[in-house]
Amino acid sequence: MQLARAIHFDDSDRQVFHAPARTGEWCIPGGFEFSDWSEADLAGKAKQAFTNGWLGVETFGRVSFVAVTKVEPSEMDTLADMLARHFVSHYGAPDIDAARPVARQQIDDMAELCSGHPPNTLLAVTRELTEAGVRESFRAIEPPEADLMQFAVHGETDGLEPPDLR
Repeated sequence: MQLARAIHFDDSDRQVFHAPARTGEWCIPGGFEFSDWSEADLAGKAKQAFTNGWLGVETFGRVSFVAVTKVEPSEMDTLADMLARHFVSHYGAPDIDAARPVARQQIDDMAELCSGHPPNTLLAVTRELTEAGVRESFRAIEPPEADLMQFAVHGETDGLEPPDLR
């Protein structure tokens, strides 16, 4: 089973999001946060979070890119519990038991989005407001295959002494 972790290529997420996700934390799209937004809400850092921010499930910060990686089933249960607590504390869910199935569905939806992609595939999200609500689209950037020639040693090695590491 696969899920995706926050990845940073530079420091830009710290500049464009109110709260950046931590590198390596598990992420989901998190579009539910914007379900009642209007054009008036789309300004500055909030607009950036809406437009292309993944939601970290540990810090509940945002990140621009995530990378697909293996996840253990027990981790998915823990993430669903964390998200359920967030639904109670921030979105008015009546209790964790009521929020857990919805949270688990969010985690399962992310796992489905990641399935079929090789490890280290980068995912990007884009959102827009439509008359029907928030529309999300996803883009996958597959990892380039390493060319063995980049790592190959060419030429003869017979007779070469190992370096003196003293």
